[in-house]
Amino acid sequence: MQSVERDTDLASAPRVYRNRPHSFAFNSPRPEPICEVMYLIDEDSLVREEISRFFTELGTKVITFASADDYLNFTGRESAACLVLNTHLSDISGFELQQRLNEKGNPPVIFIGKHGDIASAVRAMKAGAIEFLTKPVDLQALVAAVQAAFIQDRKLRRKKAESAELQERFSLLTPREREVLPLVVGGLLNKQAASVLGISEVTLQIHRSQVMRKMQAESLADLVRMAVKLRIPYWRDGHKTSSPGTNLSFIAEQSRSRTLTLSGAR
Repeated sequence: MQSVERDTDLASAPRVYRNRPHSFAFNSPRPEPICEVMYLIDEDSLVREEISRFFTELGTKVITFASADDYLNFTGRESAACLVLNTHLSDISGFELQQRLNEKGNPPVIFIGKHGDIASAVRAMKAGAIEFLTKPVDLQALVAAVQAAFIQDRKLRRKKAESAELQERFSLLTPREREVLPLVVGGLLNKQAASVLGISEVTLQIHRSQVMRKMQAESLADLVRMAVKLRIPYWRDGHKTSSPGTNLSFIAEQSRSRTLTLSGAR
């Protein structure tokens, strides 16, 4: 894989690192090609070069930056990424950069700081960092942290993709169908839901089938789970509630049990 250096000031002198293994390979199964990228931000060119060379040998693409500003001006495309970040940068601190990126949905962060800087380590972990490592960098620990970061980032990306897909499906519903949805997932019978909306039961059933089709729900329980993820208010005691979580999960389980019971009776 390719290592890309974002500045031209490279040093050739080797840097001594603790516990550097002779060889190490990522053991995570890869059913399909994945572009994993490690972004490294450190003002020390020796650190950038040595870590970049090491991970490139492992087959991980590395893109390095000498400053936070360089990283902010860069746009990358990858299926999984992590950010290895020095806590002390001359333009802005690593913590400030992390805070800015949190607003945009940044990749998981691994901090590198000074030895004995306990306050920074605590701050980093509270801010959601994967790991806080000190210089000289333990490369085995860094490899483990990068692996964990890639796994977490892939999970977050899948979750965002699923959410976007559900939002796309929900956008296909008509205003009336959006009125029907909370009634259905709230557990109301067709007759009850029709009465709430002031329409016939047959019309309600048509809207309900359209909701199921457009949301691509295979069952009521499936539709309820989608509503939970979309945080759609559901109907309860004659009004909508904005707390979908626990109660809708219960309704989903009840719906699944009802389906199994009916299937067994056939």
